[in-house]
Amino acid sequence: MKEPAAPPRKLPRAARPGTGGITLNDVGRLAGVSAITVSRALNTPAAVSPDTLERVRSAIARSGYVPNLVAGGLASNRSRLVAALVPTIAGPVFLETIQALTDALADAGCQLMLGQSGYGGAREDALLDAIIGRRPDGIVLTGIMHSAEGRKRLLASGIPVVETWDITPTPIDMIVGFSHEKVGIAVADYLHGQGFRKPGIVIAGDERAMRRQAGFEQRFAELGVRDIPVCLVPAPSALGNGRMGFADLRARHPGIDVVFCGSDVIAHGVITEAQATGLSVPGEVAVMGFGDLPFAAFTHPLLSTVRIDGTAIGRQAARFILDRVENRDPGPRVRDLGFSIVKRASA
Repeated sequence: MKEPAAPPRKLPRAARPGTGGITLNDVGRLAGVSAITVSRALNTPAAVSPDTLERVRSAIARSGYVPNLVAGGLASNRSRLVAALVPTIAGPVFLETIQALTDALADAGCQLMLGQSGYGGAREDALLDAIIGRRPDGIVLTGIMHSAEGRKRLLASGIPVVETWDITPTPIDMIVGFSHEKVGIAVADYLHGQGFRKPGIVIAGDERAMRRQAGFEQRFAELGVRDIPVCLVPAPSALGNGRMGFADLRARHPGIDVVFCGSDVIAHGVITEAQATGLSVPGEVAVMGFGDLPFAAFTHPLLSTVRIDGTAIGRQAARFILDRVENRDPGPRVRDLGFSIVKRASA
C-alpha cells in the first residue's frame, strides 16, 4: 500500500560524537514514512511504490545516512566484505593480486578491505583479531607462515580463508599460489644453463624470499657450486637496498658473475649500482630479478626475471570465497599456478 504523502520535515540535526548517527527512524521522519518502509526501500526497492522510493532516496541524500551493513549482514548472514592482508603496499609486487581481487569481488557486489601485516607475525595477529570480530565473508592472507594462535582463531571462526602467494598441501582452508623453493631451483637451473658459475644473492630477509634462496643454493650445490655469497637487505624491497646490497656483495666477492635478486626492485638497484661503478651488465655481471613487474621490460638492459601471475591468484582467491559463501563446491582447495622464467638481456 502506498504511504500517504507528508509535508516536508526539517533535516535531523547532525549527531554529536557519542550520541549515535542518523538512523532509519530519522530518515523515515524526513521522508514521511515508517522506518520499516525505509528498510524495505533499501533492501527490496521493488516492494515499494516509485514515489515512496524517490522520497526515501531523497531523504537519504539530504541526511547523509549510511545503511548499517553490520545489521544487514546479521539478518542475511552476509557482510559482503572480504578482508585481505598483504605484507606491504609500499612495493608493487602484490598490486596485481589486490586489483584482481577488488575487481572480481566488486562484480559480485562485495567490497575489499585491505590491511598491511608487515613481515612479522605480531601485526598479522592483531589484524586478525580485529577482522574476525567483524565477520567478513572471507579472509585472504599472503603466505602460509602464521602463528599457532592465528591459525587457531581462523579455524575456529568458520570464515572462508584463502592463503595466497605460496603453496602447501595443508592449508588452513584454501590456497592459491606457487612454490618459492621451486622458483629458486628453476632460477639456478636457468643461470647454470647460461654458463654462470659464480653466483651471488641480494635478497630481503622475509620468509618467502629466504625459501627461494634456499632452493637456489640447494640446486647450485647439486650442480657443484657451494658457499654462495649472500647479502640480506631490509624488507620491503627498495631500489636503494639493491644498490647498497650489490656494493656490499661486490666488495666482499669481486668475482661474482651473476646476482639473483629477491625482487625486481632490488634487481633494478643492482643494475643501477653496477652501471654507476662502470660494470657492464650482463658482460661483467648478470642480474636476475623476481616478479616481472611492469618496469622490468623497460630497464637497460631489459631485466631477466620470474613471472608470477598475480592477477590469476587474485581471481582464484575471489572465486574460492564467492563459491563458499554461495554454498557452491569450490573444487580442489590447493591450486598451484606455477611461474615462468622470463629470459631478457640482463641474464
